[in-house]
Amino acid sequence: NSFTGEETVELQCHGSRGVISGILDCLGHAFPSYYRLRAADRGEFTQRAYEAGRLNLLQIEALADLIVSETSAQRRLALKELSRENSSYVTYDQWRKRLTKALAHAEAVIDFGDEDEENIGAEEQVDVWTGVRDDVMKLRRAMEMHLRDENRGEITREGLRVAIIGPPNAGKSTLLNFLAKRDVAIVSDVAGTTRDVVEVTLDLGGVKCIVSDTAGLREETQTSDVIEREGMKRAKAVAQRAHFTICVVDASNPREGVQAVVKLLREDVQKNNEHEEQLSQLLAQDNTMFVVNKVDLISSSFSNSTISKQQWSTDIQAAMLQISDNVDETTTTMQQPPETFGISCAEGHGVESFLDALTSKVLARVGGGCSDDKMNNSVSVIEEQEGAIITRARHRGHVQQAVEALEKFDALSREGAWALDLAAEELRLAASELGRVVGAVDVEDVLDVLFSDFCIGK
Repeated sequence: NSFTGEETVELQCHGSRGVISGILDCLGHAFPSYYRLRAADRGEFTQRAYEAGRLNLLQIEALADLIVSETSAQRRLALKELSRENSSYVTYDQWRKRLTKALAHAEAVIDFGDEDEENIGAEEQVDVWTGVRDDVMKLRRAMEMHLRDENRGEITREGLRVAIIGPPNAGKSTLLNFLAKRDVAIVSDVAGTTRDVVEVTLDLGGVKCIVSDTAGLREETQTSDVIEREGMKRAKAVAQRAHFTICVVDASNPREGVQAVVKLLREDVQKNNEHEEQLSQLLAQDNTMFVVNKVDLISSSFSNSTISKQQWSTDIQAAMLQISDNVDETTTTMQQPPETFGISCAEGHGVESFLDALTSKVLARVGGGCSDDKMNNSVSVIEEQEGAIITRARHRGHVQQAVEALEKFDALSREGAWALDLAAEELRLAASELGRVVGAVDVEDVLDVLFSDFCIGK
C-alpha cells in the first residue's frame, strides 16, 4: 500500500541538517556497497509509482500542481484531478476508446468492401458508415463543448491577470499597495514615478490573481522621457493581456482621465492594425471596473452613496462617447453605465466594497471557486463539475488537434468510397491525440519535464 507499490521504510526525524546528515552517514555504513544506497533523483518516487501503475499521467501532473498550489481553488482543482473517479483522465480515456471502436468498425467496412467481388458502390458504403459517422459527430460536439470553457481550469492553475491602468498620479500604485497590504510600488507626487510593470500575487476568494501596476498613460508629447514612454507601451500590452482591467482616475476630473486612457488605447489598437472590437473587449462592462480615487480630497464628508456612483458612471460613459470616432463599435458593451467605485486609498473609504466586487468577478470568471472561510456560504463549481477540466495548454492542444481530425473525417466520409481510407486515418489521428493526453502515446518527453520539476523525495 505504499506510494510506489514497493516495500518502503520511512524514517521520521527532526529536520535539521545535522540530524539528517548523521542518519544518512549511519545508513551508508550500515549497508554493504552492493545495496547501492543513494539519494533519490528528482521525481523518482513518482516515476516508480507511474511505472507500477499507481498513477496515470494526468494524476502526476495534478500532483505537481498540488505541490506548488498557492490557493484553495488550485488545491481543490489538483485534488479533483488526483481522484481516479472524478479526474479528466476518465473522460479523455472514454473518448479515446470510443474513437478506437469507431476506427475498428470503419476498417472492417473498408476490408469487407475490398474483398467483395461485386465491389460495393460508394453510396452503399457511405450508408454503412452512417452509424460510425453519427457517433463520431456526437463525440466531436462533446469535445467542442469541452473546449468552450473560457480557459477556467488554466486560469485557476496559472492565475488570473488583473491590470491597473490610468493616467499619472491617479493613485494606481497606492491602490496596489493597499490591496497587497505592504509597500510594493513606490508612491510619490511626481508624475511618471512608475516606469515598469510591478506585479503582486493576491488570493481573492481562493483564486490566485496576478495584479499588475502600470505606468500612467498620457500623451507622448507630454513627456520626453524615453523610459516613461517605454513604460506606457508596456502598460498597454499588459492591459490587453489581462483578464480584468481596473481603470483608476482622479476624483477631481474623472471624465478627463477616462478620455486620456481610452484615446491612448485606441491609438495603440489602430497603430497595430487591430480591429476596434479589441478596444471594445478591453473596456467591456464584464471585464473592466472604474475606480474614482481620492474622493477624500473633494469632499470632507465623503459618502459612497448611490447618487455619487451614478454621477461618476455618467461622467465616465460620457467620456467614452465623446472620445469615440465610432460609437457603435466602441460602446456596444457599454450601453449600461459602467461599474464604478468611489474610493479613498489614503483613508480606506470604499476600498472594501470595491474589493468585494472584484472578488465576485474573479469567482464568476473561474467558475465559482471560493476561499476556505467562505466554504460554508458557497460551493465550489470545481468540486461540483463533472467530467474533464482543461488545466494545461498541452491538454487543450491535443483535444483541439483531435477535433480538427474529426472535422476532416466528417468531410472525407461523405466523399464516397475513394476517401474512406483517408477518413479512417483521421480517426486514427484523433485517437492518437487523445492518447497523448492520457499518456498512452509518446509519454516519455512529457514525463521527463514533469519529473524534473519535482523536488527530491517526491
